[in-house]
Amino acid sequence: MAGSIKDRVAIVGMGCTKFGENWEMSADDMLVEAAYEAYEDAGIEPKDIEAVWYGTCWSGETGGPLAGALKLQYRPITRVENACATASDALRNAAYAVAAGVCDIALAIGVEKLKDSGFSGLGSAGGIMTSGVRPNTTAPGNFAMMATKYFSRYGLSPDEGKRMIGMVSVKSHHNGTLNPRAHFQREVSLDTVLKAPIIAWPLGLFDCCGVSDGSAAAILVRAEDAKKFRPDPVRIKALRMSVGNEGLIRSDYDFTHVESTYQAGLRAYEEAEVKNPREEIGMAEVHDCFSITEAVTMEDLQFSPRGKVKEDIESGFFNLDGGLPVQPDGGLKCFGHPIGASGLRMIYEMYKQLQGKAGPRQIKNPKLGLTHNLGGGPPACTIFVGIFGE
Repeated sequence: MAGSIKDRVAIVGMGCTKFGENWEMSADDMLVEAAYEAYEDAGIEPKDIEAVWYGTCWSGETGGPLAGALKLQYRPITRVENACATASDALRNAAYAVAAGVCDIALAIGVEKLKDSGFSGLGSAGGIMTSGVRPNTTAPGNFAMMATKYFSRYGLSPDEGKRMIGMVSVKSHHNGTLNPRAHFQREVSLDTVLKAPIIAWPLGLFDCCGVSDGSAAAILVRAEDAKKFRPDPVRIKALRMSVGNEGLIRSDYDFTHVESTYQAGLRAYEEAEVKNPREEIGMAEVHDCFSITEAVTMEDLQFSPRGKVKEDIESGFFNLDGGLPVQPDGGLKCFGHPIGASGLRMIYEMYKQLQGKAGPRQIKNPKLGLTHNLGGGPPACTIFVGIFGE
């Protein structure tokens, strides 16, 4: 496949802070913690880093803050911002630079410090059509429309639909109890989810991800050099982006799928030579900003047939001990969403799972891992799909 990165680049070190209300840490502090864990994991020193791709939406307009925090002055530092796919896109750019021979050792790192900013997650789109959401609506409002339309199209009663998406949250919260780096680390019952205060019907409090601080980092090298750094590197099998906005200009957008996710998935599967995603993908971290988003993404990524994800959710197919575990680390539901860091946090989980180092949430024989980011609202999104393996 022309331009394929399959098996050309490997991740040899990763770091990730605890996500949460990190009042006692600045963005600089979190960058240092994530980067130095990655350095130690890869067995390198800061001086070995030749170039950096720095993902953030709020923490600085250039790479200057990172250069100061990590003492990487005078290195090439590229700041990346691509909505909720920011951190994943930082890794994508770093990977292509390594594959092209521009540098031998690259750092991809993302950070966001949201709790001190007053950001609540409920801001209005304000009429800016290029934001990827309907004007004068909130993010919960946009995804609530996805939920109600999905229920209608596939014949689910309000109670059936609420129960289906509620089970998504229950599953993720269970996984989060097994992860000390998650923001939220407690079980929630289905009854608790269903009786929670409504944010935008049918989405209740536990159907929405939180607002958090966090940072995550990755060290990338060419695949042929990877075992010089560690015996168990993780190879990149596919990195694909898709940007679409036709839903903003079409009156027939159905709100029950995200075409950009579907298209990015098709291209990633082609690049990774995956013929049957449901059988060949061993685990996934997807962009569960809301519980309905995860449910619809299961169909867009061909893990479940159209209109049938309810059956897979209810059977436990996406549970840790199911056929295709989804959100093994707890997902955005338990980590929250520091925008510039989330994508690399997802990849961190794939990295640990593929190495067999995920502790009590370790999946048996994980095979390939997939990560997915959705940036924007259902009609118009920036989508990232990455596939990783041994």
